[in-house]
Amino acid sequence: MTQIQQFSQKDLEIVKEEVVYQGHFTMKKMHFRHKLFKGGISDIVVRELMIKGQASALIAYDPVRDSVVLVEQVRIGAYDPTTNQTPWLVELIAGMVDDGETPENVAIRESYEEAGLTVENVEHALSIWDSPGGAVERLHLFLGLVDSSQVGGVYGLEEEGEDILVHVVSREQAYQWVVEGKIDNVIAVVGLQWLQLNYQKYIQK
Repeated sequence: MTQIQQFSQKDLEIVKEEVVYQGHFTMKKMHFRHKLFKGGISDIVVRELMIKGQASALIAYDPVRDSVVLVEQVRIGAYDPTTNQTPWLVELIAGMVDDGETPENVAIRESYEEAGLTVENVEHALSIWDSPGGAVERLHLFLGLVDSSQVGGVYGLEEEGEDILVHVVSREQAYQWVVEGKIDNVIAVVGLQWLQLNYQKYIQK
């Protein structure tokens, strides 16, 4: 049987780290070495690393209507005028976890700020790394059971430059958009795939 995860945090040594940029995010240059699969220790490896922290996302699911609440907003990272793809992405409700906040509280807060949803309880679905080869960001996805019957409109905080359109679509349609590549951002893809695998135990409640 193949053995995985045979190494731990103790098997990587930080030799030096430098802050090369400090802004909305922090960029560091990391110098490190680590144990090798074939035995021994690597030479010093140098990598640039963006420090983003933690983020939370809400899979807002209405088990009565078998629908999900999604949001649409412009993302500068998706801007590429050489393609026909739009930089307005359909996503899950999500936000960064600030100091003093818990991921659960962020999912609840963002659901109100981005979609006007009042969610009292959330259930942890899964946590994943986002591009750990060059960024430090841990994504926490939560399930929130909601009533989508009165949901819709434009939301977001003006002081943060947010302009967010809320959509309510059937779970099947949302998943089909994932299959077709119309939804192509990692948080939404992972969250909607998780919902597709798990919705039956909620829709029966």
